[in-house]
Amino acid sequence: MKNLLIERMRNILIAREVDYLEKKLMGGITFMVDGKMCFGTFRDGLLCRVDPEEKEILLDHAGADIIEQKGREMKGYVFLQSEGYETDEALEFWIKKCLEYNPKAKASKKRKKK
Repeated sequence: MKNLLIERMRNILIAREVDYLEKKLMGGITFMVDGKMCFGTFRDGLLCRVDPEEKEILLDHAGADIIEQKGREMKGYVFLQSEGYETDEALEFWIKKCLEYNPKAKASKKRKKK
């Protein structure tokens, strides 16, 4: 199931002619665009990096929820359960939202290797 989702996400990026990198991160596959996390598989769903100003509206979509890490809400991220991306149109919507926010998103700071 997860492999099918990854393939669907790749197909959307290829169709949109987006340069991307896949990286194993947080137990899933993360799609990096311009060196920044854009979206990826997470637990049994999809983690989307979206514009924090649109987040409340986006949470009204089917399957969308906030995500917490270490007891704190991750601002600018939406977690989607499968009903939120089961159709190609729904997955395309979420990836489009992630790609729209990507140019405004800040890249994480590189950690120094010890």
